[in-house]
Amino acid sequence: MDKISAEDLLAQYTKGKRNFEQIDLRGADLFDAELPGINLQGSHLNRAYLPYANLSQANLEAAQLSNAQLSNAQLYDANLSGANLEQTDLSRANLRCANLRNANLSKANLQGADLCKADLGGANLTGADLTRAKLDHANLAEARLTGANFFNCHNVNFIDAKVDKTTIFPNGHQQGEEERERW
Repeated sequence: MDKISAEDLLAQYTKGKRNFEQIDLRGADLFDAELPGINLQGSHLNRAYLPYANLSQANLEAAQLSNAQLSNAQLYDANLSGANLEQTDLSRANLRCANLRNANLSKANLQGADLCKADLGGANLTGADLTRAKLDHANLAEARLTGANFFNCHNVNFIDAKVDKTTIFPNGHQQGEEERERW
């Protein structure tokens, strides 16, 4: 895996290169970077600093993004399937229509994130904070929601999601499985 600096990535992207598969960008500072349509499949971006970055329609399939800072990032229609986003800050991020199928979002901060029409099927949301997140028409089928916090969320479809007594529902309470479908 080739190590590349944030400056080199931005320079190559500006010249028209979009394919950056399997690169090492651990800890890179890409604050407010404009990178729509970039291919970072399988890349390492652990602890990368990407607040306000535009990664709309980016391919981040199987990327390593644990402990990354992606608050307020634009990830509209991005492919994050199988990505590791453990303990990542995605607060207020635009993840509308994003593919997060089988992604690891355990302990991620998704407060106020826009996940409308996002595919979270099979995702691990154990201990994730989704307070005030927008989840209209989001797919949570087979998603693991142990200890996940959905306080103040609206229009959440918990059908076929894996909830337990530690899941915090939109009203702020932990409830039995028989009541989970009403949100």
